[in-house]
Amino acid sequence: MASLKELKGRINSVKSTQKITKAKQMVAAAKLRKAQAAAEAARPYAERLAAVMGSIAAKVAGQDNGPKLLRGTGSDQRHLIVVVNTDKGLCGGLNSNIVKEAKLQARALIAAGKDVSFYLVGKKGRAPLKREYPSLNAANFDTSNVRTPGFDEASTIAGELRAMFEAGKFDVAHLIAPVFKSALAQDPVTAQLIPVPAPAATTDAGSVVEYEPGEEEILEELLPRYVTTKLFGALLEREASEQGASMTAMDNATRNAGELIQKLTIQYNRSRQAAITTELIEIIAGAEAL
Repeated sequence: MASLKELKGRINSVKSTQKITKAKQMVAAAKLRKAQAAAEAARPYAERLAAVMGSIAAKVAGQDNGPKLLRGTGSDQRHLIVVVNTDKGLCGGLNSNIVKEAKLQARALIAAGKDVSFYLVGKKGRAPLKREYPSLNAANFDTSNVRTPGFDEASTIAGELRAMFEAGKFDVAHLIAPVFKSALAQDPVTAQLIPVPAPAATTDAGSVVEYEPGEEEILEELLPRYVTTKLFGALLEREASEQGASMTAMDNATRNAGELIQKLTIQYNRSRQAAITTELIEIIAGAEAL
């Protein structure tokens, strides 16, 4: 059985840990409001952009001279999986769920005879994916040197991916990123990023829309922006998911620390009472012996 000094030290240690987890929970809760508002504000823009692009893309669908980002390379043999993880830990199972989804997609593509490579955004997903697929990591992008990744980082990532696509390094790119639903739910979602899947047009069948200078010219400008917007949305969803998962994980850790403190305190009191009782018995026995 642990001594009273050891139990007291463990109680103080757990109390110190509880103060840290409580502070991190409050920090994550404060950051969550801003991150959630940013993620939710970007969703309508992305949806509207997809609708406009769908209306235009429907007019050029099937044309051989359409933008390469829309028509693709004509092959689907080489696949690039873009995985968006966080840079920091202490956010529960968020990163492990994202890595799990990436591994599932990779296994399915490899089983289908496809060539697979990874493009990793964020630090936390690199080690497990490199450990299991050491030869499949094409590139990565570090977001740890900026406080809050934004549109500039999304533009840089999109530019690198487009350059890789133009250089023929992959035929299809898939984006795996978390989608923030609540502080308790952040589910990883897989979506095709390149070539851009043409969304269903939302314009009425009877309406006639003319574009200037032309559908192809507009798509040449719109498609790269769409890819950047998807990546920007993924970064915003990642930030909100990270703060929500961190708040939940730190709340659980704080409550677990409280329960452990209670158990250790009971054990300490019992040991202390047993020691006092033993000393009293020894004193009484000594007195009677005299």
